[in-house]
Amino acid sequence: MKALTEQEIRGSFVNCSKGEARRLGLPRDLADLPWADLDFLGWRDPGAPERGYLVTERGGVWTGFALRGTASGRRSLLKSSICSICVTPHNASGIDLMTAPKTGAAGRQGNSVGMYMCADLACSLYVRGRRKPVFSRRMEESLTEEERVARTRRHLDAFLDKLYEDTAAA
Repeated sequence: MKALTEQEIRGSFVNCSKGEARRLGLPRDLADLPWADLDFLGWRDPGAPERGYLVTERGGVWTGFALRGTASGRRSLLKSSICSICVTPHNASGIDLMTAPKTGAAGRQGNSVGMYMCADLACSLYVRGRRKPVFSRRMEESLTEEERVARTRRHLDAFLDKLYEDTAAA
């Protein structure tokens, strides 16, 4: 992924207002992110941890999505879950149900889509082994890193496609 500017990020959002996009908290370390290892930029808002954001390239255009997760609280360290995007196992606090308003009229009516994702939205780094889950190990897989990256991209695209459903009919 190419390094994005603050202006590119803020201008990319499709499921929130321009005012909301101007006010959202960007990652503190934007200039130092490992851009070459990212398939998408995902982060939790430093000022509002229940909010998350995701920016990716779709059809040659940078497209951003506002997400809502649960407020972080104590969860069992004995239970584990798997991210639906990158298939990384985490303890219960490492996975969050992230919901996003749909685009267009459906989103304005309150319709949303949810998926269990890595709570820190760092799927690209987990798939490449650049980040390790806390209290958990990556499953042994016969897939190559390239195949795991492609699978992650397919899962992300399927989630994002659901955010656009019903837009053409609206």
